Amino acid sequence: MSQDKSRLNELQGALRSKMADNKAIADSFRVEDGTVVVTPEQKTAFDKNMSDIKEIKSLIDGMQAMDSVESWSSQPTETVAGSFAAAAAEVSQLTSSEIKSIGEMFLESAEFKSLANGRNGANMVAPWQVKASFTGGIQVKDVYSAIPNTNVTGSRLGTFGSVQRDAMVTQPMRTKRVRDLFPVRTTTAAVIEYFRQLGFTTPIQGGYGFAAGVNSASTVAERNGANNAFAMKPQSSFSFVGEQAPIRTLAHWEAAHRNVLADEPQLRSIIDNELMYGLRLLEDDQILNGNGAGENLLGVLNTPNIQEYAWSSGATSPVADTKADAIRRAATLSFLAYYEPSGIVLHPNDWEDIELTKDNQGQYLVAVSVAMGGEPRVWRMPVVDTPAITEGTALVGAFGTAAQLYDREQASIRISEQHSDFFVRNAIVVLAEQRLALAVKRPEAFVKVDFDAEPS
Repeated sequence: MSQDKSRLNELQGALRSKMADNKAIADSFRVEDGTVVVTPEQKTAFDKNMSDIKEIKSLIDGMQAMDSVESWSSQPTETVAGSFAAAAAEVSQLTSSEIKSIGEMFLESAEFKSLANGRNGANMVAPWQVKASFTGGIQVKDVYSAIPNTNVTGSRLGTFGSVQRDAMVTQPMRTKRVRDLFPVRTTTAAVIEYFRQLGFTTPIQGGYGFAAGVNSASTVAERNGANNAFAMKPQSSFSFVGEQAPIRTLAHWEAAHRNVLADEPQLRSIIDNELMYGLRLLEDDQILNGNGAGENLLGVLNTPNIQEYAWSSGATSPVADTKADAIRRAATLSFLAYYEPSGIVLHPNDWEDIELTKDNQGQYLVAVSVAMGGEPRVWRMPVVDTPAITEGTALVGAFGTAAQLYDREQASIRISEQHSDFFVRNAIVVLAEQRLALAVKRPEAFVKVDFDAEPS
């Protein structure tokens, strides 16, 4: 036995020597610009020592195991209570150097050391993970966790046993978007400057100014007048007005606990989708109804010089005009401005009236193709029915050529804990944001239809 103990002491001394050598090698490593520089010789020596350390440690563990078995076989049988008491006594005799507190482990962690005493800033690259809970130096694990929700009476949904959680039923989303009628370009500018063309003008007699008129193009004789002089050609001119379309920001955010989003991926997905959907709803409203004040877009319906058509002004003989008739007559105004209308925006209730319009025999007049699953169209134009436009109002126009949307930043989701005191509350901000501009370059190509007046 004494020979075995002597051999064990020799192995332990060799182990301590090898570990001291490796520590000296590690201390000699250089750090340049945050990177550890190790020479081939240092790496070879370090690896060889580690191999020797593992071999010596294996021999020590084997000898200690043999010694433990031999000692146990020579001792009388102990009771469970006695074994527990002996183990408790061993724990109570442990010194503070043998049991490290969580604070000591944190200070020795690679995550804390990455701060380099403040030289690398105040934020760790990654959070330090506590592997398990520590109570009085004894490592333990949680065996119970309450369900993080309550029922309608305020009591817990349950304690023990398995829980089946059904998927949430999300609200339906609007599928048709006003944006789909417009051409879209990307930009890196903060302001879009453009010229709005007001149409043909004719010269004012006896002056140099110009007044609103029509195209003056005409046939011209080679000579005319009493002296048979060369004929004067008529003058036409285009009139332009310089305009600006500033980039506007559409955004909103939601607060959430970081643990909730980490533990419930479905909630994270719903929050992201709802925030993005909220931007789409606001975008449709701004494109149509923005008043241009403050940070609002100047929407099409509030753009100066767009045309208007009132339903009550339609023909009434031999049959009163329907809403579909009013749409067609508005399209004519766009055609007369030399722009072919490319779309219609309607409130769902007005679109319902048009689809359900019947003749005296009860036959549908417009909605036959739609009822059979065709694309919603009226008078060859695609229809976007959306609550973004006020009921009783419709918009007909050349969306594809007379106006332009500019995307400065497409809609995106960002997450941060750097808001107010969110960091110390373990909360985060989920932010949805987009930036865009709208330029209506030819307002006369758009016609606002008023359905509120009863047909005469």
